Amino acid sequence: MDTPADPLADVLRLARVSGAVLAQLVAHEPWGVEVDPQPGAIFHAVLAGSCWLRTAETAPRQLMPGDVVLLPTNHGHTLSSGPTTAAMALTQAAKIGLRADDGVVELPGEGAITRILCASYDYDHEVAQPLMSLLPRVLHLTAGEPGDDGAVAAALALLRYELNGVPPGSRAVVARLIDVLLVHIVRAWLRTRPAGAGSWLRALHDPVTARVLALLHEVPQRAWTVHDLAAEVHVSRATLTRRFTELVGEPPLTYLTRWRMDLAAQRLRETDDPVAAIGAAVGYTSEHAFSRAFSRARGQPPRRYRLHTRTATAGSTTSLSSRRP
Repeated sequence: MDTPADPLADVLRLARVSGAVLAQLVAHEPWGVEVDPQPGAIFHAVLAGSCWLRTAETAPRQLMPGDVVLLPTNHGHTLSSGPTTAAMALTQAAKIGLRADDGVVELPGEGAITRILCASYDYDHEVAQPLMSLLPRVLHLTAGEPGDDGAVAAALALLRYELNGVPPGSRAVVARLIDVLLVHIVRAWLRTRPAGAGSWLRALHDPVTARVLALLHEVPQRAWTVHDLAAEVHVSRATLTRRFTELVGEPPLTYLTRWRMDLAAQRLRETDDPVAAIGAAVGYTSEHAFSRAFSRARGQPPRRYRLHTRTATAGSTTSLSSRRP
């Protein structure tokens, strides 16, 4: 029996979302660290003690044990022991307090101790940005929040275990747990949203729209029409178009075109498949029609996109290699 399509999993996979620990911060009051803006997302989980989160756009908020904060586009922010405590750059804090043996950054002091896990998520911005832009700039889940069915707390408990004493294989387990946490954080946030708040993510909880999304992800190469999709979910074309557009933010066939371009872009980056074959795989009967659609979506034709992305990747790899001792 085939496994039903999972649009959220598809987007996360295609966007190559992957998490990694930035630091385990052990801070003694008074303390403060500034985290500069950077590509990707970042999250902080308070494992013990408390702290304050500050951004330029929001009032200071206190984080307690078990609280998790996700910043999907990682704009600059500050973590500190008090709402107005002075802060230093996280990179400077790492130079002062990094314990090379276990990767912990410990800031000296005489006051109470706070432990925070700081992790980052890297992702393909062309694919993931529509998803990340739907989330609030600061997504704060408090410990025991009604939206959390226990999954976030369970994942944090496992993280604490893996980070305590660094048992064999812990690096692999921690990386996977951080990826799992992102999904559970998004799920918990969705459960707390008002019923009328529409978004692509909210659409996954609507049976009609979720089924249409699954169909588009299962067979993106099919020459779908609104009539075909409406018949599959047993509603009128007008009802489907209105419902899908309200929840997803765009009509079904517009969403399908964007998803096809995301799939095609991945294959152009990662394979040597002919452009015509890639176009056929996402539903285009001619290379010319595919090239025209791809150029509209990505601003350049498929072959140029392939060359550009591979040249950029090669340059990035060379730059990283040259920095290694």
